[in-house]
This record gives sequence, C-alpha cells and structure tokens, in this order.
Amino acid sequence: MRGLWAVLLISGMALGQTAAAPKNDGADANSVSATNSAPAPVPDPNAVTIPAGTRIPLSLKQAISTKNAREGDAVYAETVFPYVVDNHVIVPAGSYVQGKIAHVERAGHGKGRAEILMHFTSIIYPSGYTVMLPGSVENTPGADNKSVKDSEGTIQQESETGKRVEDAAKGGVYGTLGGATAGGLATGGLNGARVGAGIGAAAGIGWALLKRGSDVRLDVGTSIEMEIQRPITVDASRIAVAKATP
Repeated sequence: MRGLWAVLLISGMALGQTAAAPKNDGADANSVSATNSAPAPVPDPNAVTIPAGTRIPLSLKQAISTKNAREGDAVYAETVFPYVVDNHVIVPAGSYVQGKIAHVERAGHGKGRAEILMHFTSIIYPSGYTVMLPGSVENTPGADNKSVKDSEGTIQQESETGKRVEDAAKGGVYGTLGGATAGGLATGGLNGARVGAGIGAAAGIGWALLKRGSDVRLDVGTSIEMEIQRPITVDASRIAVAKATP
C-alpha cells in the first residue's frame, strides 16, 4: 500500500510541475528588447528632395505646332537656370528634360481654339544621371498670344475673333465698294448702292469668322516654365560631372 501511495504522490507532483510550468517570458522579453534596441535606419546624406510646386525654366529644343503634332510625340527641352537648395546646385543649367505630347486640338472653323497639352517625364543631368518626374507646363512666357488655361498645363491659342472682324472691316473696304457698285448696277440709284455695300461688308466679316483659327506654334528656344507635380528625391552625389584625371 505504501508503494502505491508513493507512486501516486510522484505522479501528482510531476503533473503539477507540468501544469505550473511558466511561459517563456524571458525569450519574449529578449525578443522585444532586441527589437527595441535595433538601430534606426540612417538617412542618406546625399538624398535631396525637390518639393512639389517647384518651377524650373526651360527652353524648347524643337518646334511644336498643333498643325502637325500628334499625341505621343516626344518633347525635348533644356533647363536654362540652375535650381539651388542650401547653396548646392540640384538641377544645373543645361540639363535635358524629356516629355511627351498628351493632347492636340486644332482650331475649328468659326469656333474653338487650338490647344496642346504636354507632360514632362524625366531630367537627364549632364553627368548622365536620370531622374523620373511628373512635370507640367505652368507658364509660357516666351510664347505670344498663348496662355495656359488649366492646372494640367494645356496651352491654348488666344481668341482671334475680334481681330479677324477688325481686319475684315478694314480690308472690307474693297468688298463694300464692290458691293455698292454691283448693287447700283443691278437696281440703280443710291438705295441699290447702299444695299450692295451692306451685303459686301457682311460677306467679308462672315468669311473672316468662318476661317480656321491659328495653330498653337512654339518655336525652338521658346521659354516654358515647368512645375514639378510631386516631391522628387535625387542623389546629390550623382549630379556633378566627374572631372577627368590629368
């Protein structure tokens, strides 16, 4: 009997130790400690951010016209003034900027104005370092009779209706005289001449209003202001051109 009680006592003690075995809190604590003590990533000292909204002046390297431009055509430009951050040149003058034409609209007959939309997609530094970017046209200070009509950067030809009517009125003297002569010959007398003159002037103005409007044309060297649409990070160590060793 004593042997049986001894066996039961030993079994009970073993079960109690198993049930009361503590969790591996030490290992978890060590894991948390190791995680908390992990060094924070060191920021790249050469990383420089060009903020959204930055404007960089460009000069077009090829002529663009709504007369023959097509969606998807490449656009080539060049920076004309350096962009500087903390006394360091981040975008030097002479960097190439590449883009593409996104939309082209020719002027209609009598209504609608010509317009063109282009997006810039990359900067190629003189060192060969290339950075992708989203850029749009903010302004066209070097293009006469053109304006940027929306936030996307669509360049639109200014309205010419008033000028065409004025030109038709000035140049319509011959049409007026011709109409007056024809009216006088057809109906005779002063009244016929007046009617003919009115018809001749109206015909000249009507013809002017039905003419197709001018195309948007941007010549080589046209000044364009590019706006960066989102922050761009560049590696300052790759901007400068490596100097040749003697």
